[in-house]
Amino acid sequence: MLWLLAAVPLLVAAYLWLLARRKKAVLRYASLGLVKDAMTAGQQIRRHIPPLLFLLALVLMIAAVARPAAVITMPNQKRLIVLAMDVSGSMRATDVKPNRITAAQEAARAFVTEVPKSVRVAIVSFAGTAAVVQQPTENRDDLLGAIERFQLQRGTAIGSGIIVSLATIFPDAGIDVSELIYGAGGGPRAFPGEQVRKQDKRAFKAVAPGSYDSAAIILLTDGQRTTGPDSVQAAKMAAERGVRVYTVGIGTPEGEIMSFEGWSMRVRLDAETLKQIADLTQGEYFYAGTATDLKKVYETLSTRLVLEKKETEITALFTGAAAALAVLAALLSLLWFSRIL
Repeated sequence: MLWLLAAVPLLVAAYLWLLARRKKAVLRYASLGLVKDAMTAGQQIRRHIPPLLFLLALVLMIAAVARPAAVITMPNQKRLIVLAMDVSGSMRATDVKPNRITAAQEAARAFVTEVPKSVRVAIVSFAGTAAVVQQPTENRDDLLGAIERFQLQRGTAIGSGIIVSLATIFPDAGIDVSELIYGAGGGPRAFPGEQVRKQDKRAFKAVAPGSYDSAAIILLTDGQRTTGPDSVQAAKMAAERGVRVYTVGIGTPEGEIMSFEGWSMRVRLDAETLKQIADLTQGEYFYAGTATDLKKVYETLSTRLVLEKKETEITALFTGAAAALAVLAALLSLLWFSRIL
């Protein structure tokens, strides 16, 4: 609709034509000439200000008709954030000082404290299986208490953590957590990822990845999946529901040999899988090699999930400015010349 701006030069030409016509009338009638001579230079400039303001108002109105848009930073619509925290035995490793679990708890506490009070937060812990240790709440004391009560266990079921987080976000969606995690027989086992998807075929309509703006998952882990549903297939469940999963890898790529409850093994960070989970869900992957890095990651996520840059229509701004200029032009004309324009 910007082609309407072609009318602006025509309006300017019409205004100049009217001025020329009035000048001829002044030369024809002596009384009008005397009035013109009596006008000061300031008054002669004033006579052009209201029409100029009205012309600017018309330009803004035409721009508003074209429905302008701009990329601006505005509050995010997310009202629920699920912290899915790895509490496997490998979190005792000391390559992140003082150890991984303590660094993770400190960063989580800082995150919970900084997130606006209007945002509900839930906490899911996962090791060999996953559980909700704090239902969605705005009570920061309850959240901090849940973080303090983490108990390390054997195993790393990243897929279980994602599934339980989804069930927390959509409590009425009919997600059968028990069947998805333990299988039809009820016993915990690492069944194939395709089976996860078959069991998840509830009556719901898949949406575009990352399109659900009311909730997000922050997944923190230090190792590789050792049990439970396939991590990538669980991430596809999140993607089909539009939920973004922001993954945080803590530890070192080379890993560390850990002894826990009679077991001894080297624990390595599976960064590729975490990146794949983030990519599938339109989230983002972060690596934290130190406690300071982890705090910075959570600070970044706190800002990222509360504020976002979005392209939005700003027609109302142009319309408001046009109305203000039009009213100002009319008021000045009434004040100076006792007419609207």
